[in-house]
Amino acid sequence: MARIGIIGNEGRMGHALARAIEAAGHENAGGVDRGGDVAALADRSDTLVDFTAPSALEANLHAAVGAGIPILIGTTGLTDVHHALIDKASLAIPVLQTGNTSLGVTLLAHLVKEAAARLGPEWDIEVLEMHHRMKVDAPSGTALLLGEAAAEGRGIDFHAPEGPGRYGHTGPREPGSIGFASLRGGTVAGEHSVILAGPQERLTLSHSAEDRMIFAHGAVRGAVWLIGQPAGRYMMRQVLGL
Repeated sequence: MARIGIIGNEGRMGHALARAIEAAGHENAGGVDRGGDVAALADRSDTLVDFTAPSALEANLHAAVGAGIPILIGTTGLTDVHHALIDKASLAIPVLQTGNTSLGVTLLAHLVKEAAARLGPEWDIEVLEMHHRMKVDAPSGTALLLGEAAAEGRGIDFHAPEGPGRYGHTGPREPGSIGFASLRGGTVAGEHSVILAGPQERLTLSHSAEDRMIFAHGAVRGAVWLIGQPAGRYMMRQVLGL
């Protein structure tokens, strides 16, 4: 039984994580929210889960390193500066950072990578996602994760989109590019599709999130998996042995 600390325990994901920890038979070591003592939480935990905001990442990593325990980071909207902080922390502790903790999405990313590698560059790749009206970042962390998987399959460098999607007179589609489209509305928990459009045929790989609990259950599984791992930076696909 692992003692799991929740950073951001008052948010929607925080409440879902508390239920998932109980359902998995682990111990909820407690939680902190904005302004809380993360270091004290880390000292009484075996592993931490962070679903807060990019601005809190540095302090949360510092607390995990100080306590010498792993941390799973599900916060989205991270920049290159944040990823550099994660890289530095991973020299001392196990860190798993992901745009989506769903086990289904983890497998989807694997399938996207395989499809992109096997179908070849003549197949255009587009990533479509839709989320609830309150989501503040776009494209979603999951959409970027799927784009990275496609780029890895193609053996090309991944470039996250800059600015809004296509609008106006854009000219023809740039060969080899990976396109993104983001939709917002209602209470959609998460819809993601990767469209591979080839000559006279089209393949769509999709995932639908029906309840926020899928992310909580995956995060708990990942956080527990991190315990006992050597220092380093990990991905959800390693939790599934992919």
